[in-house]
Amino acid sequence: MDRSSPIVFTLDPGSGVPTYLQLIHQVEHALRLGYLKPGDQLPKVREVVAELAINPNTVLKAYRDLESKGLTAGRPGQGTFVEGTLDQIDLAGLTGLRRSLVAWLSDADESGLDQDGIVALFSSTLRDFAERRGHEGGRGALTDRRTAGGIA
Repeated sequence: MDRSSPIVFTLDPGSGVPTYLQLIHQVEHALRLGYLKPGDQLPKVREVVAELAINPNTVLKAYRDLESKGLTAGRPGQGTFVEGTLDQIDLAGLTGLRRSLVAWLSDADESGLDQDGIVALFSSTLRDFAERRGHEGGRGALTDRRTAGGIA
């Protein structure tokens, strides 16, 4: 990958999520976490293709979708650059939550759950929480993100 890009794509072939959507989600998550900012360059299509051994049309589809959302723009002969932003998370304020999550993950691991089991339990619990929160009259951030496609 082009080391001038702050993002390196990875794929999870067992996730059931189409490859182009995995790329889109990674860019969106990097924007939310502040790892990508306007002006940053995404890896060039040919570099992603070589690194991940995927079809160039898959990368182009992801980049086109990001562009249609107003998050990126292609510059002929130069590449694709971040143009837009998403609501960012205050990482400094999440330190305690991160510690709690790491402790929870350790407990889940000690209970014998593998990564797929952890993801299934977390996703199910998050869905239940978001639905319960939605029934309480207000749509919270979790409900909004889930319906926006941020939660699988």
